Amino acid sequence: MSLARNTIVQSTLTLGSRILGFARDLALSARFGQGPMMDAWATAIMLPNLFRRLFAEGAFAQAFVPIYGGVRAAEGEEAAAVTASEALSFMFAVVTAFCIAMQVAMPWIIPLLMSAWKDDSGVMRVAITATQLAMPYLACMTIASLLSGVLNTAGKFALTAGVGAFLNVCTLIPLLAPEFLPMSQPDTLKAVTAAVTVSGLVQAGLLWWGVRRLGVRLRIHWPRVTASVKTTLKLAIPGAMAGGALQLNSVVSQVLTGSDAGARSVLYNADRLYQLPLGLVGVAIGLALVPRLTKAFVSGDHEGGQRTLDDGITLAMAFTLPAAIALFVMPFVVIDATMTRGAFTTADAARTADALRQFAWGVPAFVLAKVLTPPFFARMDTRRPMIFAVTSVVITVVLGAGLFFWFSRIGVDGVQGLAIATSVSAWVNVALLGGTLIREKAWHASPRFVSRIARVLAASAAMAGVLFAASVFYEDLSRWLLAKEIAVLVICGVGGLVYAACLIAFRAVTPAELKAVLRREPGAPTPNAGLE
Repeated sequence: MSLARNTIVQSTLTLGSRILGFARDLALSARFGQGPMMDAWATAIMLPNLFRRLFAEGAFAQAFVPIYGGVRAAEGEEAAAVTASEALSFMFAVVTAFCIAMQVAMPWIIPLLMSAWKDDSGVMRVAITATQLAMPYLACMTIASLLSGVLNTAGKFALTAGVGAFLNVCTLIPLLAPEFLPMSQPDTLKAVTAAVTVSGLVQAGLLWWGVRRLGVRLRIHWPRVTASVKTTLKLAIPGAMAGGALQLNSVVSQVLTGSDAGARSVLYNADRLYQLPLGLVGVAIGLALVPRLTKAFVSGDHEGGQRTLDDGITLAMAFTLPAAIALFVMPFVVIDATMTRGAFTTADAARTADALRQFAWGVPAFVLAKVLTPPFFARMDTRRPMIFAVTSVVITVVLGAGLFFWFSRIGVDGVQGLAIATSVSAWVNVALLGGTLIREKAWHASPRFVSRIARVLAASAAMAGVLFAASVFYEDLSRWLLAKEIAVLVICGVGGLVYAACLIAFRAVTPAELKAVLRREPGAPTPNAGLE
């Protein structure tokens, strides 16, 4: 399938999941506001969410695909299944042991992560129990990540993108239950975190079914450190660290906010919004790029690799810049219209908007990192992306801590300092990745690429002007249209139409190219009706 088509398949399915996730977050905010239970939820989900983003959303799959694909091409399906089974058995055992150890240590970990509430024994007990209930999700995602790699190697992207919706479905159910069955906030929180683990079991089960539908027979047996396991770990561990730099930065930010009541809730809500384009575009393009780039590098097709990366970056920016601009130009409009209800106040929306604006200008870098990392993985080079990722984490820690405490001292919300540090570190990571590719002549900015990016930027600037003008009249539009939710939809809709019209008018995208996006490449395999 074409790169654009693969990306659209994944992005469309991921969009459905993210809409459900957004509904879940609205229910969380309405139920808990930005109080202790919301801080406890953000803490309970932090570690499982880190591993979900590292593994289920592509970093581990990107490192595993070249290994599995290489064995599959050289030795056949049976040998590839043995390699995958050995890696699966070893990683599942290690992560399960880690999960159990974390659950045992949670009474000592949570007070460190939630120091603002350490004197409230009730909040501490609930947070500890909630995190212990969510931890088994890690083991489920270990299985899911490897199964996703097997499916992606076979060109099956739909199932891997679609199963993520079950996390949001399962966690949304207990949040809606109090409407029919009265539940206290602590009980609701425990039910939601238990649902996280239930969703992991469902996702792993569906992916296992999908792999068996392909005819691949995987087995979980007693773990052994075989040659294939060593090779997998050698690439997967640094690869996961490299692909998860943004997530590691998020964890650092979460730790720093532990001493400020409500700050973790602000960070959680802002994080969910700016992560949306990353999940819809960056991860989807990154997963679609790896098999194509691997094929180009193995066959020595440098021109094909250059063209694939050109298309990947252009697609990423064309889809990402509108979202980044909207979050930067009108963050309060987006948050107030969607989240201000129940226990979530206008003041909460204003505080979250200030942080979101600082994350917004880093959004293009977050997505570009997902696009620029696959060329390294395709050549089985995960060491340097890991070094670049660690560099960005160090920047986040040093700059973030400095800005957080300085801003707090001068009367500015310290969360904004963390957001600034996260965006700065993301751009540093992109500069290191892109600079290395250019220096090694693995990629260069062709005149055609520069021209198209310039046209995308021009269309984005036109849209920014429309959104800014419309946001000024947000309150008036809300009164005229009888609801702020309708007002934000109208504003975003008009902005989107202006952007699309400008893309075509500036010839950043032509009608012929739009048709080609959905055209299957010659020789591409026919999708399995059960999976695509």
